[in-house]
Parts: sequence; C-alpha cells; structure tokens
Amino acid sequence: MTASNATTLRSATSTLVVVSAAAFLAGLDLFIVNIAFPDIRSAFGQASLGAMSWILNAYTLMFAAFLAPAGRLGDRYGHRPVFLWGVGVFLAGSLLCGLSVAFPMLVAARVIQALGAAMVMPSSLALLLAAVSARQHAAAVSVWSAVGAMAAALGPPVGGLLVGLSWRWIFLVNVPVAVLALGFGRVVLPRIEAKGSGVPDLLGAFVLVTGVSALVWVLVELPTAPSSAVVAVVTAIGVLSLFISVWRSRRHPVPALDLVVIRHRPMWLSSVAMLLFAAGFAAMLLCSVMLFTGVWHQSPLRAGLWLSPGPLVVVLVSLGLAGRLIDRFGTGAVAAAGSSVYALGIGYWMIRVGHQVDYVHDFLPGQMLTGIGVGLVLPSLSAVTALALPDHQWGAGSALTNTARQLGAVLGTAILTMVLQSGVELSTIRNGWFLIAAAAASSAFVSAVVVAHGGLSRVRRESA
Repeated sequence: MTASNATTLRSATSTLVVVSAAAFLAGLDLFIVNIAFPDIRSAFGQASLGAMSWILNAYTLMFAAFLAPAGRLGDRYGHRPVFLWGVGVFLAGSLLCGLSVAFPMLVAARVIQALGAAMVMPSSLALLLAAVSARQHAAAVSVWSAVGAMAAALGPPVGGLLVGLSWRWIFLVNVPVAVLALGFGRVVLPRIEAKGSGVPDLLGAFVLVTGVSALVWVLVELPTAPSSAVVAVVTAIGVLSLFISVWRSRRHPVPALDLVVIRHRPMWLSSVAMLLFAAGFAAMLLCSVMLFTGVWHQSPLRAGLWLSPGPLVVVLVSLGLAGRLIDRFGTGAVAAAGSSVYALGIGYWMIRVGHQVDYVHDFLPGQMLTGIGVGLVLPSLSAVTALALPDHQWGAGSALTNTARQLGAVLGTAILTMVLQSGVELSTIRNGWFLIAAAAASSAFVSAVVVAHGGLSRVRRESA
C-alpha cells in the first residue's frame, strides 16, 4: 500500500467513524423513548398514551419534514458545515430534553433535537460517499444503513439500561458523544464543493409539518376525539396544508419536497417501498415493548435486553450479506426478499405468542427473521440514491429516502397507538402485528413489481 493510499484509507475511516457516530445518535433518539414510556408518564402526571406518542412523533415529524431542506442546505452551502451545525443543534436539544421540568418543554426540546438530526443525516451520507471511491459506494451505503438500523433497533435495549438510572439519561447520554463528534469532525471531515443554489423553502417545510401533524393527530385521537366536527376540521387543515406544500414545491426554486428527484422512477418507487416498510418497522419496535411490559409484565431492563438480539442480526446481515446480494441481484430483488422474510417473522409471532411468557421459543425465532429482513431491506432501498442519481443530487436523494423512512415511522406509530388505545392486551397486540405484516407485504409487492419491470433490479446512474 502506497503512502497516498494509506492516507486516503485513514481519511475514509475517520469520516466513517464521525458520521456514523452522529447518524447513530440521530437514529437512536427516534426509538429510545419507547422503553421509557412508563417512567416518563409517571414523571409528568400519568399522561395518556396518545399524549406520550407526541414525544416520539414530534421528533419524527420534524425530522422527516426538514430532511429534504437540510439536504438542499448541504448542496447549497456545503455538507461539512451543515453536518457540524446539525450536531451542535442536536447536542443542545438533547441537553434540554434531559433537563425538562414540564411535558411541553420535553416535546419542544424533542423538536430541537429533530432539527439537528435532520441536518446531520443527509450530509452524513454525502460526506461518506465523497470520502470513498465510486466502486465502494454500495459497501459504504451498507455500512451507513447498518448504523441507522442498529441505532433504531438498539433504542429499546439501550433505553432499558439507562432508565434504571433515570429516564433523563436516555437524552443526556447523547451529550458526550455529540461533543466528540463535533471536535473530531472539524478536523477529519472532507470539504465538498457546494454545487446547489438558492435557499431551501423552509416555510414549505413548516407547512408540511402542519399537514402531517394534523393527520397524525386524527389517527391518534380518533377513538377519543371530542366530536366529529373537530376531526373533520383538523383533517381539512391537514389535507389543505399538504396541498399547499406540494403547490409550493412545484413553484419554489429550492422546494421542501424535491419533485425533480421524485421524477426519477427508481427514487419514487423505492421511497414508497421504504415508507411502507418503515411503518411496519417502527410499529414492530413499539409493539414489542408493549408486549413485554404490558402483556408479559416484564421490567424495562429485561424488555430492553430481550430486544437486543435483533440489532445484532441486522448488523451482521447488513455488513456481511446485503452489499454482495445487491451487487448480484439488484436493489429491488433484495428489498422484496427482505420484506417477505420480515413478514414471515411477524406471522410467526401471530401464531406462537400467547399469554404465557416463553421468549426463547415464541419470540426469539420471529425476532431473527425480522432482523434478517431489516438487514436486507434498509441497505437495498438506501443504495438507490448512490446508484440512480448524479453526485450533486446525493444530498436531496438521501433526504428523500430518509423522509419516506421517517414519515413511515410516524404513520406506523400513529396507527399502532390508535389500535392500542382500547388497551394493551394480547388481542390488540395481534391486531397490530396483522397491520405490520400487511405493511411489510405491501413493501415487498412494490419492490417485486419494480423488479418485474426492470427498474430497481438494474439501476443505472442517470443524469439530473
């Protein structure tokens, strides 16, 4: 190995470590709250399950809505400064979450966290792709996706461990890691030439948040809504806001929703598949926590530890298998196979899990199947950005994929919350599993249709 190659390898490795650490924190905070629900409810006067869901949904909604504008900010001003500013904002939000003295303060702090995370995610992938050669892009995306999947799946077990100290530590644990990422990032991250132009449509992003929030409120509060008139008004506000957001995106030079990127057939199809799968993934994590704590009556610590084998399978499959399968069979085929395996895992739970606690025989085998599915699907659908778009659109493409993923998570959480409003019982858990399996099967169908038409199975780099 020449000195130049060694330097390049060290630079790529350093970039991978920094962006992965920040992306891990951003993904972790999407799901770490689930396991701390009982403790947070107790701390803030036994808030309802619907109210508690906003601690998760406020983060996810803001994260999803501002991913695309943040990707555009990176294209316009450079991904390195946007990434570093994002880590700083996320650090401030985490500190405020840990110090919250009232429920509204906690929700507001989660919004700040989400804004920082939205700035981090698209720029983290763009920085990583810039640090490696073109032939290493598929492998790099697999590593990046594995980090995100591991963070999402590790949220409950890490949360279970930290709740033993205090629910506040699920947020405060971010602070030292974010400080290190800021310090090392200023030194090792590559400088990417800014290729975009114009200022992103932040107003359009806020309108998008308003629209999605209104519709999510309807889903969450529908069983206990004060009147049908209120539901109708909020629904109308949501639909109108989404219409305005799309209208602005068609006319704004740097829109909140990049409809140009969506016009790439592989991108919009993979985004639909990602949204469906992410809905099932997010609902599955919350549903598992509710099964362990609400039906099997286990402690948060044990519930978290029982969820921990899943992340290991996700990482092993993402790093050891997904990249090679994508190179051989294409993104669509691998995504379809992964979603199908995931649905089989959910089906296993529907058949086996009962009131009697038997984690090893009734839950663990299904957990292995769902882990394999996640490890195949997320890298496959995330890889479309690098394979289908020119490099100057990587930020916007990555933001679109992640927006679909987070909107799916919001949708899945909202629907599951509505299902569980009548009570956390085995029957309602099974109803949730049925919907989760349906979402995974639908994602598999979308990917399979694309394969049949020669789309995602043979992605080629397209011009903008």
